[in-house]
Amino acid sequence: QAPIKAACEDMSCKTGFPEDVHSAVVSRSVHGGQPLLNVRFRSCDGNKKIHFGSSEPEDFRVGEDGVVYAERSFQLSAEPTEFVVSAQDKETQQEWQMRVKLTPEPAFTGASEKDQRKIEEIIFPWQQYKHSSPLKRQKRDWVIPPINLPENSKGPFPQELVRIRSDRDKSLSLRYSVTGPGADQPPTGIFIINPISGQLSVTKPLDREQIASFHLRAHAVDVNGNQVENPIDIVINVIDMNDNRPEFLHQVWNGTVPEGSKPGTYVMTVTAIDADDPNAQNGMLRYRILSQAPSSPSPNMFTINNETGDIITVAAGLDREKVQQYTLIIQATDMEGNPTYGLSNTATAVIAVTDVNDNPPEFTAMTFYGEVPENRVDVIVANLTVTDKDQPHTPAWNAMYRMTGGDPTGRFTILTDPNSNDGLVTVVKPIDFETNRMFVLTVAAENQVPLAKGIQHPPQSTATVSITVIDVNESPYFVPNPKLVRQEEGLLAGSMLTTFTAQDPDRYMQQTSLRYSKLYDPANWLKIDPVNGQITTTAVLDRESIYVQNNMYNVTFLASDNGIPPMSGTGTLQIYLLDINDNAPQVHPKEATTCETLQPNAINITAVDPDIDPNAGPFAFELPDTPASIKRNWTIVRISGDHAQLSLRIRFLEAGIYDVPIVITDSGNPHASSTSLLKVKVCQCDLNGDCTDVDRIVGAGLGTGAIIAILLCIIILLILVLMFVVWMKRRDKERQAKQLLIDPEDDVRDNILKYDEEGGGEEDQDYDLSQLQQPDTVEPDAIKPVGIRRLDERPIHAEPQYPVRSAAPHPGDIGDFINEGLKAADNDPTAPPYDSLLVFDYEGSGSTAGSLSSLNSSSSGGEQDYDYLNDWGPRFKKLADMYGGGDD
Repeated sequence: QAPIKAACEDMSCKTGFPEDVHSAVVSRSVHGGQPLLNVRFRSCDGNKKIHFGSSEPEDFRVGEDGVVYAERSFQLSAEPTEFVVSAQDKETQQEWQMRVKLTPEPAFTGASEKDQRKIEEIIFPWQQYKHSSPLKRQKRDWVIPPINLPENSKGPFPQELVRIRSDRDKSLSLRYSVTGPGADQPPTGIFIINPISGQLSVTKPLDREQIASFHLRAHAVDVNGNQVENPIDIVINVIDMNDNRPEFLHQVWNGTVPEGSKPGTYVMTVTAIDADDPNAQNGMLRYRILSQAPSSPSPNMFTINNETGDIITVAAGLDREKVQQYTLIIQATDMEGNPTYGLSNTATAVIAVTDVNDNPPEFTAMTFYGEVPENRVDVIVANLTVTDKDQPHTPAWNAMYRMTGGDPTGRFTILTDPNSNDGLVTVVKPIDFETNRMFVLTVAAENQVPLAKGIQHPPQSTATVSITVIDVNESPYFVPNPKLVRQEEGLLAGSMLTTFTAQDPDRYMQQTSLRYSKLYDPANWLKIDPVNGQITTTAVLDRESIYVQNNMYNVTFLASDNGIPPMSGTGTLQIYLLDINDNAPQVHPKEATTCETLQPNAINITAVDPDIDPNAGPFAFELPDTPASIKRNWTIVRISGDHAQLSLRIRFLEAGIYDVPIVITDSGNPHASSTSLLKVKVCQCDLNGDCTDVDRIVGAGLGTGAIIAILLCIIILLILVLMFVVWMKRRDKERQAKQLLIDPEDDVRDNILKYDEEGGGEEDQDYDLSQLQQPDTVEPDAIKPVGIRRLDERPIHAEPQYPVRSAAPHPGDIGDFINEGLKAADNDPTAPPYDSLLVFDYEGSGSTAGSLSSLNSSSSGGEQDYDYLNDWGPRFKKLADMYGGGDD
């Protein structure tokens, strides 16, 4: 039986039985377990699990593969037997039903059943042996005809087909076997043979649609397995039965036909296939149209070739504007279209009527109106609407607009709105109200493609467009613009230059006169009268100004009216300045370098003059008479109109920097001259003329770069000194913060005892020990007797302002006090080489001054040489003994 076909053929796949009623022809005698027919169920989702059922379960059973079996043996009546087959989705519980009609086969009029069941016997041909020689194949003198076996046989099985026998089975005990596809090769087990009797049988019904014929080979061997006969070929042909319905390649067929097509126009072809034998009536299909919807203008607008499936038109009157689509139900029937015994199936043909341009566009009004402000462009002033019965957004529907009159200057254009098909009248050139106040345009509309042949309508539609121009306040304009004025430079301030006025194009509006103002004047040289537009100067006009480009100076003025809304316009005044000889020439460059000797020592110089010809070159170069050394040392020669050459007159000039004045006179009338100072660096040169004693020249006169470098070095040095001072102050503060509190027992103030006699020399007898007392108890030098001052003591001068401590200072102030005293001593103008006496209020442990042993300030002091202390006199004898005494 054919398997269930559950594949969707096209996008319109619908799950369920393809037909409501399924008809089948079966034999009158039905045996239990006999397959009767195969129901077809279409599943768009191949994963669905379908369960089949029968409304008559005691007579018919439906397998999972859709094959209907007889549950018992019975005889079909002459009338068709009907029952319902249901299919249910196991997951969604959705159910479908189909009615099955079984019709009995017509009575057989041929030979009797007994004759039909007569078994044919096939005998192996004779084989001849010669003595004991091996078997030799002999050419057969006949061919076994093929065995024809109808498909879907009802059995019973195994069903005997033919008996194979060898005439040597009378003298030998033979064994028969069969080989080939269907026997011992896949599909195996369909054909079997009795090894003793040679009876060949089929074990189950055959399906021609799966295998149309079987090629088997029969063998006969003795009990020892020796071949006694040559194998014979047996061909079994499966006879086709009409057990398959026609199947359309698509369930829905789509085609098109242009409207207005003549009868006989080809539309489309539908195709169906039948799994039965195409060379027999079971597979011969015939097509016909079952229905047409809609049925206008005729119920038979189309016909179909019953053999090829070609659909053509048979009636005129296809009009897309009336019927856009036809739906045909096509039936395909096998058995050459026999309605009684043939199986049939249906498909849908959808025929779309395509549009042709059989309707021109038509304006919805005879006249359209619009208005536009003057001087406006790219403004839509009117919408032209049309109607067209053709299919929208096709070339037969799209409208194109053109103007046939009323716009000789081309101020308007008509664009097509792609969505609405409207014509948009647009201004492309500005319109002046004072010139044109109204336009009347004539427009025509037509399609992108021409009308179809035979259409009686006019090919286009026409209409008029009335456009009104609206007056608006326009901007005033200067005449001419720009205005050129030629003026000699040097015109003094307050001079009248010219008059620059504007005009107002609005002749039909009531408004006062224009007002003028200055909009752009880069050098601020001019002013304009706000009423009459008279322009006067406010500064001297200078052609050599940076605001003058190519002798031209541009100024922009503004003219404004008092309309609603106020409008303004600009105008440009171009002043072409004529040159006068108001600038003296100058030397260029300002600095030069030459050698000490005559060769080489030439210096090329150029004269520059802001003026232009004839107030510029050629120039005259000369040296002044004073000072006399200029002409004595230098000479100048003009080499061209703008260039001259300065060189040494003497053989040798000492290296250095010299200022050489040069008098330059231009060619103007009157002449203008100036004395330019040229700074010449004279240096020693090598053979190539390059300076070799730059350092000496710099010493004689430093240039700007050298001075800047020296200043940078000084600034860097000052920054380093400042950083060192800041670091020293920070170090002093850290040392003061680490000082210890003074132990009162270490305080030795007021503990120095005076003795009338001290050992030593005479120079040690005049010590004033009161200096070791409190500073505030020391007598001033002014009242000290002169006789007790030592001769080598510092002279009497204004004493520095040493700090004065209180009688009982806080121990923490000692460090600050000593530091202040140190600063005062450093700034003392009477400091050493005079013998000085430094006053210390306190010595002892904990002092920020540290121990006197700190005189040995270096850890490596033992390695230093202090012998020079012996040369310092008797006052350093003690130190010389301590540090410079040698090994002892």
